[in-house]
Amino acid sequence: MDHFQYHGRVLHAEAVPLPDLAEAVGTPFYVYSSATLRRHYQVFTAALAGLDALTCFAVKANGSLAVIATLARLGAGADVVSGGELESALAAGVPAERIVFSGVGKSARELKAALTADILQINVESVPEMEALSRIACSVGTTARVALRINPDIDAHTHAKITTGVREAKFGIEWTAAHQVYARAAALPGLQPVGIAVHIGSQLTEIEPFAAAFQRLRDLIVMLRRDGHTITTLDLGGGLGVPYGDEEGPIPGPDAYAAVVRRAVGDLGCRLILEPGRLLVANAGLLVTRVLYIKEGATRTFVIVDAGMNDLMRPAMYGAHHAVVPVVNPEVNDKPMVADVVGPICETSDTFASGCTLPPLRAGDLLAIRTAGAYGSSMASFYNARPLCPEVLVADSTHAVVRERIPWQALLSWQRLPAWLAPPADESQGQADGR
Repeated sequence: MDHFQYHGRVLHAEAVPLPDLAEAVGTPFYVYSSATLRRHYQVFTAALAGLDALTCFAVKANGSLAVIATLARLGAGADVVSGGELESALAAGVPAERIVFSGVGKSARELKAALTADILQINVESVPEMEALSRIACSVGTTARVALRINPDIDAHTHAKITTGVREAKFGIEWTAAHQVYARAAALPGLQPVGIAVHIGSQLTEIEPFAAAFQRLRDLIVMLRRDGHTITTLDLGGGLGVPYGDEEGPIPGPDAYAAVVRRAVGDLGCRLILEPGRLLVANAGLLVTRVLYIKEGATRTFVIVDAGMNDLMRPAMYGAHHAVVPVVNPEVNDKPMVADVVGPICETSDTFASGCTLPPLRAGDLLAIRTAGAYGSSMASFYNARPLCPEVLVADSTHAVVRERIPWQALLSWQRLPAWLAPPADESQGQADGR
């Protein structure tokens, strides 16, 4: 469920008409619903009621400070995978004791920043990283709380580019080596091994891979405790999928997921850490775009819009489906059109929807691309020297621009010509004078 609904003919974000936002900020833009963020967080955490569980929002899904802060005010922590995400989480008001640092390639600077901030836990993914963290912790005179991220060799049955728990993936420590690696962590100075972590992939539409991975972790924890190791935290990662509209069957929800958690690891006495990202924010966001042209091609009709794959990468990168709907429905039920909705980028992959059934459109009409709150703005780029579009947060009948449009001039301002390529002084003066 989300809070983007039609009132009459006009699509609203909560109580705000989307055409009003388009007029105020221009297109394309992202809009997020506070009520949807709140509902998704509450439904997820309610399913875990009675467990010692901390929900840490996976910041990589959406890095907006306003989104992170909205969830933090509800009690969420943060799962971060870079120094920048760590700083974003802290700036948004997430307490350090609710931050977990994941990721396969943390730099020395990032590890030191995590130690300085005194975050809850660092999930280490290799022996070399563990040894580097030991040296850094000793150099700054502190002790790092660590969990070993285990690769359980479980196929998540998701897209190949977002599966992370098979042995061929770059992530985690092979589960059969966990016994030796945990012993090594316990022997290293500056480290306090406290737990085990796992993450097997994103957009999982089946519950069985979770059950298999969690059972493997349970067996591993029992073994490690028999060896005398203390295991107090169990990080179960995220990955539960959301409906994009092209699934073959129903997607399991938080209740089904929580039932697996309870059955597999609920009695181990560990503090559980959950890291939902997409589940909390995907349906809480839309990308609103304006039709530039209707182009009749040789074999199909193209609706060319002002948003591009630089704004929303998922269809181009993953072949992902996003529903595209009109912001204003027509007054009469004219014969629908079937068209490809495409952007202006000079790539054939710059296609948001193929064979999409829409009401008759014309230049200037607004379209909304649904389920765009996750891995939309966070994966955006300046490709083709296009601006980064603004982000708007809505709360009932009010809204705020939480990120301004970042123009292409900003991209130029970060660049410098070397001295040997700079124009001569008289030429640059002539350009300034308009000659």
